[in-house]
Amino acid sequence: MPISADVQLGDRVKIFHPELVNLYGCSIGSDSRLGTFVEIQKNATVGARCKISSHTFICEGVTIEDEVFIGHGVMFTNDLFPRATTEEGSVQGEADWQVIRTLVKHKASIGSNVTVLAGVTIGEGALVGAGAVVTHDVADYAIVVGVPARVVGDVRSDVERPNR
Repeated sequence: MPISADVQLGDRVKIFHPELVNLYGCSIGSDSRLGTFVEIQKNATVGARCKISSHTFICEGVTIEDEVFIGHGVMFTNDLFPRATTEEGSVQGEADWQVIRTLVKHKASIGSNVTVLAGVTIGEGALVGAGAVVTHDVADYAIVVGVPARVVGDVRSDVERPNR
């Protein structure tokens, strides 16, 4: 699995196992960290100081702003009506469908095994619980869990922070 020559890597990006990622046509901001078996497609952006955990798939059209945490095995999508072929039965090409963009805002955290459907915005500082399926926008600082993801709290008041 390669890191393509067209990938834009910021300063001090840490890729723990460069031979075990698949990166092409994307940009990754300074001081971000990528785990093993991560794929980031063309026209996807990861901001600065992000952590992208292993086995995560970030497809074309996804923008992840700065200081975002992405847990293990997170899957993004970019098509709400995916098909292998056209109406006529030929294999679909890039001209046969439209990328639907997704945005993950500054300091959001997405737990392991979350699926994020195309066209969603996950708000600043929001927290998505492990295993959730995000089908609609998540407000800034909201805590969402479940299938489909639903609001259960606010990170500014409902999360106990460990002493550091």
